[in-house]
Amino acid sequence: MQLYTRAVGMIIFAFVFCGVTEVDGQNAGIVSPYKGPVVKGVDTKTLDGKVMCGYQGWFGAPGDGSLKSGWRHWTKQPGAFADDNAKVDLWPDVSELTSGERFTTDFKLADGRPAEVFSAYVKPTVLRHFQWMQDYGIDGVFVQRFANGVRTARNLDYCNTVLANCREGANLHGRTYAVMYDLSGLPAGHIEDVMNDWRSLRKKMSITEDPAYLHHHGKPLVAVWGIGFSDAGRLYTLEECRRLIEFFKHDPEAGGCTVMVGVPAHWRELDHDATSDPRLLEVVKLADVISPWTVGRYTSLDGANDYAEKLLKPDLDWCHQRGIDCLPVVFPGFSWYNMYGKAYDLAPRQRGRFLWSQFLGAKQAGASMVYVAMFDEVDEGTAIFKCANDVPVGVKSKFVTYDGLPSDYYLKMVGAGAKLIRGETLKAAMPKGPSLSSQKDGAGMVNMP
Repeated sequence: MQLYTRAVGMIIFAFVFCGVTEVDGQNAGIVSPYKGPVVKGVDTKTLDGKVMCGYQGWFGAPGDGSLKSGWRHWTKQPGAFADDNAKVDLWPDVSELTSGERFTTDFKLADGRPAEVFSAYVKPTVLRHFQWMQDYGIDGVFVQRFANGVRTARNLDYCNTVLANCREGANLHGRTYAVMYDLSGLPAGHIEDVMNDWRSLRKKMSITEDPAYLHHHGKPLVAVWGIGFSDAGRLYTLEECRRLIEFFKHDPEAGGCTVMVGVPAHWRELDHDATSDPRLLEVVKLADVISPWTVGRYTSLDGANDYAEKLLKPDLDWCHQRGIDCLPVVFPGFSWYNMYGKAYDLAPRQRGRFLWSQFLGAKQAGASMVYVAMFDEVDEGTAIFKCANDVPVGVKSKFVTYDGLPSDYYLKMVGAGAKLIRGETLKAAMPKGPSLSSQKDGAGMVNMP
């Protein structure tokens, strides 16, 4: 199972993604409180009844205006975004983007046209993503912030700009958001760097006072992902994780938060993808919300059903007995071909049946909230936003598609999943593919076979 924990290559790339010391750049002013328009929409006071997505926001392109302009996360190594250098397995649908939001690659589509992608540094693109969330009934996102990256000043302009773009998008479109720190790759002895970054966000951006920022149990929610995993390279300790949780909860200036933790799928059993150290359970008990990571832990309908029955249901019971919330993770599919040359379409989407089976499993297990991994992660083929069926033609690079389904199919499905979790739709039905091609069409239902 170590194969499917977040990739070391992604961690190394993330190291140069963010920083905590301010730098000058065209968007340096975004590190300040939000003063723009606010549209009321979803209830930002609770996580209950919500379906939230992860938002990586780590995609950049040459000419996007960032200080270190380049192909961020699109390529495996520096150089042209071309055949055999693609890092992503899905291709985004950029047909709705303006010319200023599209960036030309060295890939060609089947008809010879240049293939284009986007950058999350470009505000209109991120605002459009939040417009899609509003259109399809998705409550909001956890904005990823890599702890290893906040150790340096490099690319802070990019990292904070993406966060500010998400903040504005959530406010303009009545969505909600929260910060999620990913500890992957953080060296031992550097947990204080995360604390300092959070202090900076609260002091300079007044992030938790923003109208769209997600609260839960009467306090701002902050998430920490990567506690208790067994894979090599996680040099930070459980004791450091304990300190971080206690900081978020009790620090006199930056505390007073509800804390969510992202843990391995087998966190209760202390095996498989989880450390065998029993102190993990003591650390986890400090959290207010527990979110077991499932991406890649199962790859079929039977595997998803087994997980829901044998792991998720006991997880929910364990949490309920201790007054802790549980946020299950669902994902639409998985592929790791272009990044590592293996696991192409490892978890096939089965035209939505795989994702919908997980929504059903979560609902039947008693979940009242769900985390979808991810909104925009085309790297591992887990994205649910609009992706293309007309993908670039390559010899060594190849891309999975939405199997001919409309590009908004999974947005509609996640919106329907939110209704399912809240008990607003039929339990044993999933959205029909043909009826999802237009927002004006109803989200028709079809029984799961």
